Amino acid sequence: MTGGALTRPAEEVEVLEQHVTGTDLPAKVILYNDDWHTFEEVIVQLMKATGCSRERAEALTWEVHTRGKAAVYEGTLAECLRVSSVLEEIALHTQIEC
Repeated sequence: MTGGALTRPAEEVEVLEQHVTGTDLPAKVILYNDDWHTFEEVIVQLMKATGCSRERAEALTWEVHTRGKAAVYEGTLAECLRVSSVLEEIALHTQIEC
């Protein structure tokens, strides 16, 4: 190859940027078990973060406790960032997977 810069078609660059920066990408929030939060604290925070019923929050909390982690919410990346932030208000450990 001789001189000149390699460039990609503008259309391809735009699509790649959407995948990297788009907050509407599907994602999920993983909640990890710990030894210092009570079941009640986790249940209440899950209801606050996700808007789920108490029964659903209890089931998710039990899954986190027995398996060490659980997917507690699925939605867009923006929604997952919000849910994760609310869970982390009481220092729960979360991770977002895309």
